[in-house]
Amino acid sequence: MIQEIQFTIESALFHEEAFFINSLRQYLGISKQESLQFEILKKSLDARGRSIKYNLKLRVFVNEVPIPTPISSPLFQNVTNAPEVHIIGAGPAGLFCALQCIELGLKPILFERGKDVKERRRDLALLNKEGILNEESNYCFGEGGAGTYSDGKLYTRSNKRGNVRKVLEWLCYFGANQRILYEAHPHIGTNKLPQIIERIRNSILSCGGEVHFNSKLSNLEHTGQSIQSITINNHGKIPVQKLVLATGHSAGDVYQLLHTQNIQLEAKSFALGVRVEHPQEIIDASQYHCEPRPAHLPASSYSLVEQVNGRGVFSFCMCPGGIIATASTQQNALVVNGWSPSKRNNRFANSGIVVAVNETDFAGTHSLSGLYFQHKIEQKAFAAGGGKFVAPAMRMTDFVHNTLSTSLPLCSYIPGIKSALLCEVLPDFVYKSLQQAFVLFGKKMKGYYTEDAVVVAIESRTSSPVRIPRNADSLCHTQIANLFPCAEGAGYAGGIVSAAMDGINVALKLR
Repeated sequence: MIQEIQFTIESALFHEEAFFINSLRQYLGISKQESLQFEILKKSLDARGRSIKYNLKLRVFVNEVPIPTPISSPLFQNVTNAPEVHIIGAGPAGLFCALQCIELGLKPILFERGKDVKERRRDLALLNKEGILNEESNYCFGEGGAGTYSDGKLYTRSNKRGNVRKVLEWLCYFGANQRILYEAHPHIGTNKLPQIIERIRNSILSCGGEVHFNSKLSNLEHTGQSIQSITINNHGKIPVQKLVLATGHSAGDVYQLLHTQNIQLEAKSFALGVRVEHPQEIIDASQYHCEPRPAHLPASSYSLVEQVNGRGVFSFCMCPGGIIATASTQQNALVVNGWSPSKRNNRFANSGIVVAVNETDFAGTHSLSGLYFQHKIEQKAFAAGGGKFVAPAMRMTDFVHNTLSTSLPLCSYIPGIKSALLCEVLPDFVYKSLQQAFVLFGKKMKGYYTEDAVVVAIESRTSSPVRIPRNADSLCHTQIANLFPCAEGAGYAGGIVSAAMDGINVALKLR
């Protein structure tokens, strides 16, 4: 007998193999003499009741030879002399676009403005310890993109946008733990993702593709209907047949370049707010209804949303057992984000709490108005921190009462935090929406609204404030036939998996 079943077991007993198997046998009504093996297809933790359980979807094999679900890998071939596709950006969109190109018999040539994953570490260390920012190599720019050193979460609800399973299977092929195939909230971890990214790059190179680091798009030439050439690092012109823009949501200079070239852009809504950090034990006590957290349970997370005065206020990129990091890409402008190691064993939990920003909130109707609005607030945050990417911060209770904090809780943010009035940093509608939301979140989630939580400014890179428009069918730019805007930087994705899927989708249109 081979069948798929739904099975529930208490979390404390999930890792007790003998008990698990006996419970499964009883559920199936089979004897100890019959052979039993199983494959986990889905796994989610249910902490809504007093008894915390795992809900599982299993494929069971009773008196049968198990046939595991096959895991696909990219179909590699030599593309050294194949038609070329030029890709700007080596984040998940660019890398997965390149892999799909190789499957299709196309030669990908990637240009990445930042450094490879190993070299990036040194620049991140300088940023964290000394407040020295490399504008081309940081948490956002460099091989693997923003997700490489800012968590590696693989959450997505974008099944209609592409083949989620394919992306996860390819990540497993390059070294990710196969748990990501069935966990409800898969996560690789900032400490493990760099090795996976490096293996992807080496595979691209071994097939005859090219990957160039420290290679920034500085110019392009077009006729108004097609791109003729690109310039990298202001040196010479490179003829192109098809150009994929997979630059990520923080490449403001690319938007500026397209704007000066009269290539159509659109302003779009985004979200803006702060990063909130609690001691992990507070989140665990609230979510698991016990204290301390049992050793068999993972660090708990949360997802919160409220409507305040007609605006959505919601949690973003929640990092259990995580660390707040500097995500700035420009001097004198401060951005914070969060990440978690694979074990999620840091003592703090942090999450972006952001407010919807609509196009009507921008000063003006320029396609880059949202970008300018975003940058102005990031500059205010930097000034309020006093320099060297120290972040302005308040206790949550002081934030709600608009009172300068006389002291601040311990915080994971390495450059440090400084007490400041965040009403002088955030737009008024964002600040007031957050004030109300924190109180409402506290009513939903016991312990959330507390003086032990610290509010750190500013979380401003949830998504791009600019969209590069493209045709829904061909995925090429609405104006330029051989330009393919891709993923987060173009306004069509929001995370590692959705960006990777969009990279694959774009590649499939390049044949």
